[in-house]
Amino acid sequence: MVFKSDFDSKLNYAIYRSAVVQNIAIAADVSKPEDVQRIVDMIVSCWGTVHIACNNAGINMNSASEDTSLEEWDKTFNVNLRGLFLCCQVSVRCYTGLFYKQAIIPHPQKQVAYNTSKAGVVKLTQTLGTEWIDRGVKVNCISPGIVDTPLIHSKDLQPLVQGWLSDIPAGRLAQATDLQAAVVYLASEASDYMTGHNLVIEGGQSLW
Repeated sequence: MVFKSDFDSKLNYAIYRSAVVQNIAIAADVSKPEDVQRIVDMIVSCWGTVHIACNNAGINMNSASEDTSLEEWDKTFNVNLRGLFLCCQVSVRCYTGLFYKQAIIPHPQKQVAYNTSKAGVVKLTQTLGTEWIDRGVKVNCISPGIVDTPLIHSKDLQPLVQGWLSDIPAGRLAQATDLQAAVVYLASEASDYMTGHNLVIEGGQSLW
């Protein structure tokens, strides 16, 4: 049974209609406490508790550090870090078996707010992982490299993509399928002795 939340209600409905498992989809803003509480209340009302939480919401507004406005900074942190913390905090109150989060491998383009917020994700993972382990709750995260998604297919980003490829020893961008096994592992009993860990999957990018 799966719950999916996103800003885009049309996307949520499309996923709901196409899924082959029992699922719920709802439009919500994870930076708003009342929306997060509504999400968890709906899950609990349907299924009694939360077993696995995958916090994957994130935004990025590329800008040089000297040009980054406080509005951009706050908006990025509100979704990437505040929203993640709220989802963890509200979910653990009804007992969640484990949390999986997504951090990043920092990229060379100018995205100070995004990179800094994702560094916070790693530290939050370590903190909650040690704080909640005595409840039987594991908290881990994955730091993928650059994943080939529709978000990077714009013409404006093509020069950056070519630069990224030259920095990846594996010689290609990650595919979503490259991350699937890691997510399944973190969601399974096979990772019961792992908590507070950041699993890096980036084709060797951080080694160069």
